[in-house]
Amino acid sequence: MNEAYKAWLIELKSKIKSSQIRAALAVNTVLIEFYWDLGKSISEKEFVWGNKLIETLSHDLKKEFPDVLGFSVSNLKYCKRFYQFYKLEISQQAVAQIQIGGKPISQQAVDLLEKLEKGTNETNYDKNKLIQQAVGQFENRQEKQENLFTQIPWGHNIVVFTKSKSVAEALFYIQQTISNGWSRAVLTHQIESGLHQRQGKAIHNFKATLPEATSDLAIQLLKDPYKFDFTELTKDYKERELENALVDNVTKFLLELGTGFAYVGRQVPMFVGEKEYNLDLLFYHLKLRAYVIIELKTKDFEPEHAGKLSFYLSAANDLLKHPTDNPTIGLLICKNKNNIIAEYALQNINQPIGVSEYELTKLFPDELKSSLPTIEEIENELRNHDS
Repeated sequence: MNEAYKAWLIELKSKIKSSQIRAALAVNTVLIEFYWDLGKSISEKEFVWGNKLIETLSHDLKKEFPDVLGFSVSNLKYCKRFYQFYKLEISQQAVAQIQIGGKPISQQAVDLLEKLEKGTNETNYDKNKLIQQAVGQFENRQEKQENLFTQIPWGHNIVVFTKSKSVAEALFYIQQTISNGWSRAVLTHQIESGLHQRQGKAIHNFKATLPEATSDLAIQLLKDPYKFDFTELTKDYKERELENALVDNVTKFLLELGTGFAYVGRQVPMFVGEKEYNLDLLFYHLKLRAYVIIELKTKDFEPEHAGKLSFYLSAANDLLKHPTDNPTIGLLICKNKNNIIAEYALQNINQPIGVSEYELTKLFPDELKSSLPTIEEIENELRNHDS
């Protein structure tokens, strides 16, 4: 086997894998499109044949196609719900649609029509062309949204349209799933944790301190608040205890931070002017190509927190950053923050910093802490038992 054959074999394997992926996507596309049409048909026929239609249809389809999955009563109901969730809400929310000549048209188009009716010269559109354009834009919008559905499995789609509160929220989670390759379990967790309401909501100065392309990505990486509901802390926990809990549950912590974060270390030392400083948590973000320093504060945000983190970022850019890396980013995660104070604190800082809060959903009573054995005590007990 010479090198030329090996290279050819690698190329063939790549083509086969690519073909398998395309085939799988094609099958999924056909399936989702079929379920969409089936949901539409069921929605329309129920008005004629009543609410027993689904049970009857399920029985007849399973009898005719016994080896085909997807014709259960529950799945047919999901098909109907799938179609109605998007189609009905799109119809209601497509920018305050009204009916003109029996066709939907947006409020923007209505405003332009009113100007035409008044004889203004603010547009060169005639009435028929304006209606056609508005209808076309509406139909294209629907087509693009429907195409998104086919890029994720049916099980993922069910999670999205049953748990999302609006079409906008549903499309957000579909796009995130496509971008990040979420499993169904991860998708469910992200929806239940309210990612749509939290992502990109942190206070920051990225627009002023990062290039536009980098700042847009960095903004979307931050959340507010962060939910550390996987930790087990007592009410009077300290910063080091919170840090320990996050590191002990680093897999869940990384899931909460989001895709692209790689854990580097905790209490990472940096020596500046012969003095040692320690970073609470250090990460590297693969998409940003930049280090991310996270400082934890178990109290309310204070302006001096931003100043200290800015100092850490300056030092990290000299001591840690590779020449090909982007500028290091800082994230302060505090127990509470006043948004106005945070905005003022970041206003004249020339290092990129974001400020967020965190939430703990469960805290154990303080007296329970003293009754629980430490790791060292457990290890000693096991050693004594073995001896």
